[in-house]
Amino acid sequence: MYHTDLEVWKRSMTLVEKVYALTKMMNAQERYDFGSQINRAVVSIPSNIAEGAGRRSNKEFLRYLDISSGSLSELETQLMILDRLGLQKLAPDIQEDIVTIRAMIHGLKRSIALRSKH
Repeated sequence: MYHTDLEVWKRSMTLVEKVYALTKMMNAQERYDFGSQINRAVVSIPSNIAEGAGRRSNKEFLRYLDISSGSLSELETQLMILDRLGLQKLAPDIQEDIVTIRAMIHGLKRSIALRSKH
C-alpha cells in the first residue's frame, strides 16, 4: 500500500491546505511569530506518514507515525496559544480534523502493531 492510499494521509493533506489558508490571513507580526512554525508542523504530519510508509518496515513506520503524532500535537498547541492570546480563533473544523487525524494515526499504529505480531 502506498501512502497516497492511506485515508489519514489524505486527511492530513487537507489539513495542510486549511492551516495554510489560516496563516495567510494572519497579519505580518503573527505570521512572523507563529506562521512559519505552524506551517512546518502541519507539513510534517503527512510528510512523516509518507516517509514511514515508504520505509517498508513496520518498526520504521511506527516510528514515523509517532513523529507525525508529535507534529500534530505541536500544531494543536500553537493554534491553542494563538486562541488563548486572542490573536486567532481556533477554527472548529480544524480542531475536529486534529481530533480525527489523531484517532486515525493511533488506529493505524494499533493495526500495524497487530500485523507485526503475526
